[in-house]
Formats: sequence, structure tokens, C-alpha cells
Amino acid sequence: LVNPETLFVFAFQTGHTTGPSLNNDKLYKFAYSAEVYVDRVKASLQKSAGYRISSGVDVNLLWRNPDNDDDQLIKVTIKDVQVENVNERPAAKNIFKGKSTERIIGKEYLEALQRPIVLELVRGKVKTFYSYQNEPGFTQNIKRGLASLFQLQLHSGSSSEVDISGKCSTTYHVRQDQVTKIKDLDSCEIEKKGFTSHNRILDVATKATSATVYVLEDGFIKSIKAEENYVFILNYRQKTGAKIVSKQRLELKSVQAGMGLIAAKQVASVIKTLDPNYVAMPLVAEPVKSECKKCPSLSEHWQSIREHMHPDRLSKAEAAKSFLSFIQSIRRATKEEILKIVRSENKEILPQVVDAVTSAQTPESLEAMLEFLDFKDASTFILQERFLYACGFASHPSEKLLKFLTEKFKGDVANEEIRETLVIVMGALIRKFCDKGDCKLPAVMEAKRLIVNRLEKARKDDKVQMYLLALKNALLPEAIPVLLKYAESGEGPISSLAASALQRYDPSFLTKEVKETMNRIYHQTRKVHEKTVRTTAAAIILNSNPSYMEVKNILLSIGELPMEMNKYMLSMIQDILHFEMPSSKTIRQVLKDMRAHNYDRFSKMGSSSAYTGYITRGPDVTSTYSLDILYSGSGILRRSNMNIHVFDRNAELHALQVVIEAQGLESIIAATPDEGEENLDSFAGMSAILFDFQLRPVTFFQGYGDLMSKMLSATGDPMNVVKGLVLLTDYLQEIQLQSGPTARVEFLGGLAIDISGGMEFSLWYRESKTNVKNRVAVFIAGNIEVDSFFIKTGMETTLESETALDFISTVQFSQYPFLVCMQMDRVDSPFRAHMTKYESLPSGRRYTARKGKAATLAGNEYPLHQENSNMCKRVFGAKSDSAGSWF
Repeated sequence: LVNPETLFVFAFQTGHTTGPSLNNDKLYKFAYSAEVYVDRVKASLQKSAGYRISSGVDVNLLWRNPDNDDDQLIKVTIKDVQVENVNERPAAKNIFKGKSTERIIGKEYLEALQRPIVLELVRGKVKTFYSYQNEPGFTQNIKRGLASLFQLQLHSGSSSEVDISGKCSTTYHVRQDQVTKIKDLDSCEIEKKGFTSHNRILDVATKATSATVYVLEDGFIKSIKAEENYVFILNYRQKTGAKIVSKQRLELKSVQAGMGLIAAKQVASVIKTLDPNYVAMPLVAEPVKSECKKCPSLSEHWQSIREHMHPDRLSKAEAAKSFLSFIQSIRRATKEEILKIVRSENKEILPQVVDAVTSAQTPESLEAMLEFLDFKDASTFILQERFLYACGFASHPSEKLLKFLTEKFKGDVANEEIRETLVIVMGALIRKFCDKGDCKLPAVMEAKRLIVNRLEKARKDDKVQMYLLALKNALLPEAIPVLLKYAESGEGPISSLAASALQRYDPSFLTKEVKETMNRIYHQTRKVHEKTVRTTAAAIILNSNPSYMEVKNILLSIGELPMEMNKYMLSMIQDILHFEMPSSKTIRQVLKDMRAHNYDRFSKMGSSSAYTGYITRGPDVTSTYSLDILYSGSGILRRSNMNIHVFDRNAELHALQVVIEAQGLESIIAATPDEGEENLDSFAGMSAILFDFQLRPVTFFQGYGDLMSKMLSATGDPMNVVKGLVLLTDYLQEIQLQSGPTARVEFLGGLAIDISGGMEFSLWYRESKTNVKNRVAVFIAGNIEVDSFFIKTGMETTLESETALDFISTVQFSQYPFLVCMQMDRVDSPFRAHMTKYESLPSGRRYTARKGKAATLAGNEYPLHQENSNMCKRVFGAKSDSAGSWF
């Protein structure tokens, strides 16, 4: 044997400056290993799930170009393959114990793995990868992973390299006897499969790194160590995450006498002489799909979870869990399999099936729904609505879906509410496409044109409102002038809706023209406006970097406004100061002026209020709640508004908004309407935004006759606003590891939700009550799996919780100032988290390690301002003391 210390892998010949070169007539014998680890992000690798493939590798020079010494052919042969645990395990937990490599991998695959490959190296880079056609993709990829290690550059600098990971930006750092290769995995151009969630807060953050270290001795290569790391973290709960670590090591053991070179002038001649069956193939990995051999059919899976999808169970975490697993199963199914279930299910369960099939978002699931639903049939209203809402929440909608909705809207739709929902959902999809930079897609352009053109031609108020709701979801910058026109010139609900749509825009879009219009509305420069519109205009001004004079004019107006609006505006200003919102600094400057800040102005009576507080403040996300309520001067509710926002450092999610609006109810108690509101029709309704998606508003009653009818027949039961299953987090990525196997990373988050609201009157007790009930159950599932065909290793992580949030507003208007008590309560919430690591063989032999925890998050009555607490004591008297509440 020749001493490896003196002869080594590659001899760097005199005159070779761009890449290493093998010595003639030598056989270089290496030890090779490829390891995979899967675990939680901060866990030690010593306890991770995973496996190791180890082998010998023989390398010898076949040919060198007579005209260019830097052009060489080398043969690489994998030998003596072993598969073992990556960490030591007791015999009882070792899935490989007693199994030969041939039994683990399979005879055919092992033979393919050990067939030699040939590489053409030009200036240290792999120019051509030769292998045998029709070999299994997974064995070819293991060979590609090994071949990619032989790319080496002997001078510092950056370049674009093609290897198993694709075409990637690569940087070399050369320092004495060591070369470090850093590959930017985010830059790699390779066919990528998967999708991400629309909103960053609901998505998964990823970080990928790759480094390969070549150790040299006297200018020659001695060993290669490569490590690739992937980290995945759920943005809204950073404790939920996973990592994949892939390691390769190639180490020279000896150099022996080997074959002589093949004499030829061209590479093709050498390959033909060696074996005419060799074929030039891409070095980039080929897609490999592993079939699920023991997965149940769609109908079998459905039968196992069906009972959890009953409408009475939709507030349970098991419903959300079943919903997610059903989506995964639907994504593997054909259109015919899906239709078989849809057509056989009963009317109680079918809406939940529609939620899941639509949320799957595969071409097959969409085709199934388009074939099943008939928009000309008014009797299937519930199913059509559930389909449309699931489309509105879609994480990665297709252009085909938007095109279908646009065509349906133009055609015959039996139910007018479905027609309204159609265009509202189109607005939501337009925003999702535009946020991804796909605003110019033909289907998106067509949908935008349709909404804007139809709005211009609309003459009836209900039609105008329908298109304004669509624009409220679309948030198109070019729609701002249209919204300004309706906010300032529209009447009642139309003006209020246009203003609330403008309120949803990022302040960066609110130009000088927008602020001038909002100032005109608030100060009623051109016409008299309702309180609801004026207060929204004030909120837009104060939330968009207001000037000193804008703030001063608003403060000076307090005292000159209708009584309850005075109190509301005062409460809004105090809330901005209390919560340290961006405009608080300007407000504090203005308050130094005693004309704006005096007792007369800041002591106005009334019951309207605005308050913001924290639900959670954490290292990953912060969530806030806000409650504001505006009354008419006679004590009747005009608007109550509950919001929940979630923030991180870079993004915001409007998780929930429930608005109850009422008008023209003064006649019930023979009271005088406020200025500008004398001719309003009696109306009460509820509007909701759920995860940035404006739903179709619900009307409690419209007109005095309808009001009296509802009051006389009222049962006290709340009206449902939204009920169903929502796919929140939808993240899937398939990753090619540089050692050969593929990894599949999937995070799904499902929500079972039931939001209802009601409004009750008692003329006898002169009392009104609004109640918004939010029942939710959430289930999050993460599955990280590395698949090498003959072994799978991975980690499953789950998180589940159930909770209920109630907002109750009680008003007693038998005196003035009338008594108002607002309550926001959350019940005790069970919380469970589980993690399972596993290694499994196709034979069914499996190793698992489990860990879990369960807890109950104590219920909470969210504090509002002290004034509210004092008033609740008066409303409920001694009852609150005996109940031990925070009042």
C-alpha cells in the first residue's frame, strides 16, 4: 500500500491552478458516510431521529485530455454499503438489528447503488455526470450527492455552480491548507414543489445553510466534510418548529496501484470503450415520488373521522384535527373519489365536507366542486356560501378559481346573497394575487375591471354596497379615489362602508388627498355626515401620521360635537395616549396648548368609549384587542366594534372584527334623533372580518315593520354570522438534500369557528343588550419527513386548544347619562402539545419517541377603562360582588 499521507487523493500537478488532478495508475480508497438528523430546533443531535448510510468509495482516473490537463474523467464506485442508526440505540429500539443491507435496501436497489458512475471534471467542476439509464431515482440521487462533493475551486471567489441542489451561488474561501465552500441554498434554481400561507404571521419561517470544508495537505485535498441545515419555525408560535441536518463525510484511507489510463482523444470514445450503456445525465437531482403503500382510501379515511365533523362538534379541537387530516387525504384523491363522498353525504355533514374539499386547493378538488355545485339552484344556498368562504380563505388560490368565480358572477345566480358573496370573495382573491406580484394576470385584470365598471354603473344602494365590499377586500391602490367619492358623497351606510374600506389600507397609501377628504368629512365642511362616518374619518386621520394642525383641529372640535360623539372622540384620544400609538407624540404636543386641553373640553359626559389592551405580549407575536362603542344621544347603540389584531416585527394580521351597527331606532322609545340622522330607516346588522377577509354582512332587521316583527317574535337566540372550518396555516415544501434524499416539510393549522351575535331590547325595563359570541378550536400539525425510499425518518408535532370569547354590552337608557356596561370574557382554555420522532422501514418495523404536555389556560375577564368598571357595578348592583367578578 502506498502511504496516503504522501500520495493522497488528488495530486496537484505543476501548472494546474484551477482544479485538482488525480495521479495516473492509482486507486484512491475512501470511507464515505451520509447522515440525516430530524428534531426540534434547539434539541441536541445526540437524541435526534435519523439514520446513517456508510460505504467505501473507490476513485480512479480513466482519462486525461491530451490537450488540457484540467479536463479529466474519473470513475467513482460505491462499495460495502451499510445502513445504521445515526445515534446508538438499545437493541430493542434498533430497527436495523438483524437485517442485512440487502434486506433493508432491496437487492435490485443495492446493485444499482453500487454500479460505478463516471464524472468529467473540467477545472475542478463536474462538467458531465455519466450513469446508467432506468436506474431508480433515489439511487441516482445518492450518487449525485456524492459526485457533487468532487467540485472544488482552489482560489477564493464566488461563482455559479450546478450540483445536486440545482444551479446555486457558491463562494469559496481558501486559507492555507483549507478550502471552505459556502452554498447559498436560497439561490438554487431547481424545480420546487410546495406553497406557503398568504399572511406572513400565519406562515412558517425558514433558514437554510450549506458549508463544505476541504482539508488540504501540502496543497492537496485530504478530506471533505459537508453539512446542510434547514430550520422551520411557525411564526406565531416559535416554540413549534423543526430542523433537518444532513452531513456528508469523505475521508481517504489508502492509495493503491490502479488501472492505467484509456488512450483516446475524445470523452465519447472513452465512455464507449468503458461501457456503451453509460448516458450523460443532469447532475441536478431528479424528482422522486414515494408512493404511500398503506394509506387508507379517501372513503376509508372519511368514515374514520366523519363523526367529528358534525355541526354540534365544531367548537372542539378534534373537529379541526379531522378537518386537516381530511384535507391531506383529499390532496391525494381523484375527482371521482371526492365526488363519491360529496354526493353521498347528508345535509348536516355536507357543509363541512365542502369546507375541506375547497380548502384542499388541488385541480381535482376544484373540478369536483365545480361539477357538484349549481349556482342556479337556490336550495343549496348553504353549500354555495361555504364553498365561497373557503375560497376567500384560500392560501394559494389558482387563476382558474378566480376565472370561474368571475364567470359565475356574470351568469345566472339564483340567490342574491350568494351573488353578493361571489363578488366579495373575488375582491379577497384579487388582493392575494396582487400581494404575490400577480396583479397583471389576465384573470385578475378581468376581475378588477368587472368590479370597478359595475360599481360605476350601479344605481341601487345594495348594488353599490356589494362592490364597495369587494373593494374593501381587494385594497387596490387605484380604488382609493372611488372610495373617497363614496365616503364623502354617499349617504348613510354607503358613506360608512367606503370610509371603513379606506381604514383598512396601510397608512403609506393614504395620500394628502385622502387626508383632506377625511378632514372635510369629520369637520362637515361640505355636508352633514353621520357620526359613524365622522368617527371613522377621525380614526383614519389620527392613524396616518397626522400633522400638528390636524390633531389640534380635532381636539378643538370636542365640545362642539353631538353629546355622545364628544365622549367617543375624547375616549379615542385618551386610548391613543394610553396605548402609546404612533400619533400620541403629536397629541401630547397639542395638549400643551390650553385652548385644546382644558377642563370644559375633557369633562364631557356620555357613555360612548374606545379602549385598546393586550391579549398577549410575547417574543414571537403580540396580540391586542380593542372595543369601542358609540351611542346616539338617546342611549340607543349606533355602533359597537370589537377587533383583535396580531403583530410581529414585520407583519400584521387583522384576526377578527365584529361590528354591530344600528340606526333609526329612536322611535322605539320616542326619543329625538341626533342632528343629520332624522330620516334614517330603522336598521340593525352585523359585519365581520376574519383573518383579513371581510365576510358578507348579516342584517338583523331592515325597516320599522321588520323591526317590530322581530321584536315580537324574538327568541333571544343569537344570529349566526360565520360557522365552519378554516384553513389558517398551509405550508408545504419539498426539499432536495445534497446527500441525495428528499425532505417533505408540512405545517397545517385549522380552525373550527362559530361566531354569532344578537341584539335584544326590553321596552319594559328600557334596556338593550348586544352579545357577540366567538367559539373557536384550533389544531396545528407539523410533519417533517426525510424519505430515502428504503427508510423514512421524521418528526410530527401537534398543538391544540379550545376557547370562547364573549363580548357583551348592556345599556340601561331609563336615565341620562344612561348606564353602559361592557364585558369581554374568555373561558378556561385547555391546551395540549405533542411531539413524536420516528424511524420506519417499509416492512413496518418502527422506532418512535414521544413527548407531550397538557395545561389549562385560566379564563380571563379583560379589563377595560375604570369608568366602565364603575358603571358595571351600577348596572349589576350587588350581583357582581357575589359573583366575584373584576367589577
